[in-house]
Amino acid sequence: MSSREDILARVRAHKPALERPLPQVPFFDPPQGTDLLATFRTAFVQMGGTLPDCGPDDSLDVARAMVAGMPVSCSRVPGIRGNRALTDDTPPASLADIDIGVVRASFGVAETGSVCLTEMDLQVNTLGYLPQHLIVLLDPARIVSNLHRAYQRPEWRSMHYAVLQSGPSATADIEGVLVHGAQGVRSLRLFFVPAPNG
Repeated sequence: MSSREDILARVRAHKPALERPLPQVPFFDPPQGTDLLATFRTAFVQMGGTLPDCGPDDSLDVARAMVAGMPVSCSRVPGIRGNRALTDDTPPASLADIDIGVVRASFGVAETGSVCLTEMDLQVNTLGYLPQHLIVLLDPARIVSNLHRAYQRPEWRSMHYAVLQSGPSATADIEGVLVHGAQGVRSLRLFFVPAPNG
């Protein structure tokens, strides 16, 4: 038995047998009647995201037009076609020349204006970070109030990869000058589009 194993065995043998329940952490829900969509919109724009000015009926047409105007595009959304194919075997680094990517978020967080992207949403995880610009579709019915509610979502347990993304990449480290796209996408545009399966 190594010294480490010996020490850990002694600690386990002398650990007090106390049955204490875990503390109940409140969810810090907002007041009843809070408009989660409006809260999300405000936070998303504050984080540097863009909400194109269009109605729900023409959101997909506007997104398609944005994609059509880019030389290299990649889409994970049925109904919006990119010109770069994406498969499970696509090397992650090969997405470095993508001008615009299109994905659907699993859910959004009103408190932070964040969207949750999983490996199912992205297929290749770098699709969320290597393109110059990212379009995200979000079902407004899938917006939770805050991070406490977000971490109750099943994505954190059922997926191998899940991340909360808030706006485009930005840094202001050098002389206080704000630069977008330093470590990720330069712009993040979001369209509220109900999920096809409800």
